[in-house]
Amino acid sequence: MADTSTPFIAVVPARFGSSRLPGKPLLDIAGEPMVAHVWRRASQSQASRVVIATDDERIREAMLPYGADVIMTRDDHPSGTDRLAEVAETLGLSDETLVVNVQGDEPLIPPVLIDQVALRLADDPDAAMATLAEPITDVDTLFNPNVVKVVRSLQGRALYFSRAPIPWDREHFKHPPNLLDTDAWLRHIGIYAYRASFLAAYQDLPTSTLEQLEQLEQLRALQHGYAIQVALAGAVNPAGVDTEEDLARVRALLAVEGGQS
Repeated sequence: MADTSTPFIAVVPARFGSSRLPGKPLLDIAGEPMVAHVWRRASQSQASRVVIATDDERIREAMLPYGADVIMTRDDHPSGTDRLAEVAETLGLSDETLVVNVQGDEPLIPPVLIDQVALRLADDPDAAMATLAEPITDVDTLFNPNVVKVVRSLQGRALYFSRAPIPWDREHFKHPPNLLDTDAWLRHIGIYAYRASFLAAYQDLPTSTLEQLEQLEQLRALQHGYAIQVALAGAVNPAGVDTEEDLARVRALLAVEGGQS
């Protein structure tokens, strides 16, 4: 596991409301609520503190028996980043404190990725955020608008995030391709590290046009001129839970793990 010389805290935002899966954080997986699996994975990282940020008492009550550190937040945040900003303010974090956002619907996230994204931000003192990506190897994924793509500079900083297939291969995409000949395309993995100073500033940034068009909140930071570091994930990140099919897949995987332990 990577040694992050800079301390960081991990925050797991957990909203009860979900358009596709109501009450998603409390859905049962292998006898425990989903958010408990995420919290346990985050606790296995090198984070100095792991906090669950929720706007629902049912989630707080479910996690207290685990001894989890739960902070109640407002229920009117327009994005997960805004929720993290409230947590940073509540905790009185110093400007240089690193905060990793571990999505509450990622019960299989490898703890090493939490450490990696924090380390990447620590290594670039001029970046406000860091995130991860992995190569796209199939055409369906590249052209799927539910899969967010990212393009990086040679220094690893994000140039753009999009639901469109970027970069566009002008020579070979005249007709829909059957396969991808290179690993030039990257899928964005939705884990973020922030500097606490940026979280404070983010709350006051007006919503950007690119953010509204793509429905991607990281574009607010990018369009306002903040640098975002993007590292290639050092471990495979199984997809999170957005649909009933995802839930069934994760339940099956964890049932197998439980049977082998």
